[in-house]
Amino acid sequence: MKLVSTRDINKQIGSAEAIVAGLSEDGGLFAPTSFPRFSLEDVVGISNYSDLVGFIAAAFLSDFTQEELSTIAASAYKGFPKSAAPLVSLGQSTHILELYHGPTLAFKDFALQFLPRLLTMALKKTGIDKTSVILAATSGDTGSAALEGFGSVDGVKVCVFYPQSGISNVQRLQMTSQNSENTKVIGLKGNFDDAQSGVKQIFSDKELAAHLSEKGYIFSSANSINWGRIVPQIVYYFWAYATLVRTEKVTLGESVNITVPTGNFGNILAAYYAKKCGLPVHKLICASNSNNVLSDFIKTGEYDKNRAFHITASPSMDILVSSNLERLLFEMHEHDDRAVRALMNQLMSSGYYKISNKALQAMQDSFYAGYVSDAETLKCISDTWRKCGYLSDTHTAVGIKVHEEYAEKTGDATHTIIASTASPFKFADSAILALGGHANGDDFKRLEHLSQMSGISVPHVLRDLSQKEELHKTVCSPCEMKRQILDWLL
Repeated sequence: MKLVSTRDINKQIGSAEAIVAGLSEDGGLFAPTSFPRFSLEDVVGISNYSDLVGFIAAAFLSDFTQEELSTIAASAYKGFPKSAAPLVSLGQSTHILELYHGPTLAFKDFALQFLPRLLTMALKKTGIDKTSVILAATSGDTGSAALEGFGSVDGVKVCVFYPQSGISNVQRLQMTSQNSENTKVIGLKGNFDDAQSGVKQIFSDKELAAHLSEKGYIFSSANSINWGRIVPQIVYYFWAYATLVRTEKVTLGESVNITVPTGNFGNILAAYYAKKCGLPVHKLICASNSNNVLSDFIKTGEYDKNRAFHITASPSMDILVSSNLERLLFEMHEHDDRAVRALMNQLMSSGYYKISNKALQAMQDSFYAGYVSDAETLKCISDTWRKCGYLSDTHTAVGIKVHEEYAEKTGDATHTIIASTASPFKFADSAILALGGHANGDDFKRLEHLSQMSGISVPHVLRDLSQKEELHKTVCSPCEMKRQILDWLL
């Protein structure tokens, strides 16, 4: 399978080259021009998660063999539970897909334990003998997952920018205590969109790239703009469906809904791609917090980032510029690169664009969208705990609540998979408040307090953070990002 830029379909490259590059030179994202179709019988018949990764990913990453990809997955997910992505049912037709059992307790681990191993192999396959410099902007979870995945990997350096005031203390400590010699963590005086925009500008700086190439460096990305981030996420939606079939919750071929709390649109895009590959999905439900630029867009076809930015209880979704939406636009416009390029230019110049009625209808055929406030999020955590004995994090609660509103509004009783993207202990303050407690004491006392309230043990990776030193204390403004990279590398 060849991949093309969403802004220039004449630029076709192989999967290994796309993974190394991360972003196209024209600023576009790499995307497939066609999709494989997977037999549901074959998918359900594969009971080992790593083998399913090899089976699915080989169709999208044709520069790699199925055996190579299964081996990479087995190594990447060695520390995950046996099922990798457990499914927990809440009632008859609502099923929580727990994606947070990796080393940083967030769904990003599925991609960012897989990608470093894939990148190392891709560099060999493309014959590039340079140090790969991974740049990542994070709204919370990508950063710690990237650092955990790429830390101490030979031939790779990784630098993460995070909004100084826009993530939880636990998320920050997971990053700033990273002690691998090949890592750099920098706080940004701004929000996630500032960090993401700055990273994209660095990627598109051809003069900088040429200068660093002379010094033996090549840029790549760990954000979900990298094709190697999206592919592993497609797999767990097939896995969830196969689990429902194997446990006789649904019959083979029966449609399901998939609800995803999302900010940068990568996780729900993977679900959409799974649908394109034959997964029987009736509706994809996009769940947003008060930064509801995505839900507004799906309802109206108008994307407008010129609005107030809210710091919420679900900070990983505090995003107003959703990078992966560009890949969906590419599909909704039937691979018309000129149309996508025009929309992205409008977004850059005015912060606004509007898609055609035809594209809007095509999107709404697959997607539903809604959003909830922080107060509704906390109430959902409380209600779900009281009714079902299930403790969710704030992001998952956004998904649960939007799904409930969708079901009530439409009467749709289709079995629904809700992506649970993080452990509730990563957002202990909110969980404590939702359960009627008081978030007193330091971060680690609050973790123990939540454990006592819920009867759930504190995950050891968070408990052990209290023993780690905060090593990365650099803070800069967006205009200083490039200088920080140069000082670090040279």
